[in-house]
Amino acid sequence: MLRADKIITDTLEIKFQEAYTHASSIPQEDLPQDMLLKLYALAKQATHGDNDSEPKDSEELDVRNGFKLNAWIQLRGMTCNEAKKKYISLVKTL
Repeated sequence: MLRADKIITDTLEIKFQEAYTHASSIPQEDLPQDMLLKLYALAKQATHGDNDSEPKDSEELDVRNGFKLNAWIQLRGMTCNEAKKKYISLVKTL
């Protein structure tokens, strides 16, 4: 059973990497800002897991990075595999 789980995980990783490559090839100006934030947050959650850090000083963040951090923090608790699946589904809509 362990081997089957590894195959599924490996397949998901391949599909995620393919989706990431495709999304990265799309010019950012061709996508709405909310879509870019969703893609960013899901990719971060998929590759790094929960972001438990908070900026020490609100002046450390510019508005753009503040939105990115907030989008990622909102995904706390989502597993990496779930984030990969959602990322793949979202990229398919592009």
